[in-house]
Amino acid sequence: MLNYMIYILAFAAGSILGLVYSYKQHGEPFVADTKFNIVAAIIAIVGWVLAFNSGNVILSAIGFALGAFVMGERPGYGRRETALGLIIAIMIYLILKFYSMM
Repeated sequence: MLNYMIYILAFAAGSILGLVYSYKQHGEPFVADTKFNIVAAIIAIVGWVLAFNSGNVILSAIGFALGAFVMGERPGYGRRETALGLIIAIMIYLILKFYSMM
């Protein structure tokens, strides 16, 4: 039960930090930047891979915080980077599960 509370708190903290960072970085009132952010994509990939595949409570919490950081940006920002991170993390998870069954 305590593990889930740690994950929820890490996700909430990462989401809040991502929102604050996004407001400082983008001052415009609507989505004007449509470029793919490489740094945010790397953060999302590392975060979601750690969250789903680490097997350690601390590393999973750090992964949820990093994933939520990108996911929690202002509406319209970070959506493609988050999707890429989730897709790669799920693929790695499935590959690891497949190889562990053999």
